[in-house]
Amino acid sequence: MNTQTLNQTDSIDETRIAEAIVSVLPDGVVRELSGERRSIRFAVRAAGLKLRTIVLSRASLRKLIADPARDVKIEYLQRDLAATAVRRCEYRYPRVTRVPAFQAAARPFAFAG
Repeated sequence: MNTQTLNQTDSIDETRIAEAIVSVLPDGVVRELSGERRSIRFAVRAAGLKLRTIVLSRASLRKLIADPARDVKIEYLQRDLAATAVRRCEYRYPRVTRVPAFQAAARPFAFAG
């Protein structure tokens, strides 16, 4: 890794990326709750929004810093957050995916014939 790349990474840290993502929400409704070891949490308080918590993974934000398509991905996350703010009470990046228990237990076996 050359020094120029290292300096660019140092100047853009996880907190700045997180602030860029949440900047899509109206001013004054978002405040940082805590900068935990694994995530950055924000509290959201606004009358017209259902959203109350934003949780961003530090590891995912670090990957985003090094991504050449960072600006496009941040723009996508901003659109996703704005659309989600009126429907869900929590926004997570990356999203948690779950396989329903009945689906995982009921997978049929394939028999060779």
